Amino acid sequence: MAQSLSKKRPWLAALLAVFATGAGHVYLRRWLRAFGWLGVAGLTSYLFVPTSALEAFVAGGQVAWLDLLPLLVVTTLSALDAYQLAVVNNYFHRVRTHGGDGPMACPSCGRPIDDADLEFCQWCASPLVGEGS
Repeated sequence: MAQSLSKKRPWLAALLAVFATGAGHVYLRRWLRAFGWLGVAGLTSYLFVPTSALEAFVAGGQVAWLDLLPLLVVTTLSALDAYQLAVVNNYFHRVRTHGGDGPMACPSCGRPIDDADLEFCQWCASPLVGEGS
């Protein structure tokens, strides 16, 4: 399945994922991942969140945040995943548009990578995701 390599906004993907689990992945056109996060959220709410807490939340009543904690964890992980996918997507978009010519840049800090054989950035020590590693 070919993925869209147009430049995406990581902050927007994360924000959409916070408001609706899976929406950030829909923005990134990662359909299966979006449905996967929706399934995880649904299963988590079914298994770990009391129905009284869900009903009170939907009705706008007071809910103990500890009752909704499993759902908050899933939503946070979904937002972090959408953000990371957008960052990696933008990195591959940058590599593809520049055609691999010139020095490679770190996806985290943006500084040039001197040695293409490294598996991490010599400036910020973040792991490099690419064809060589």
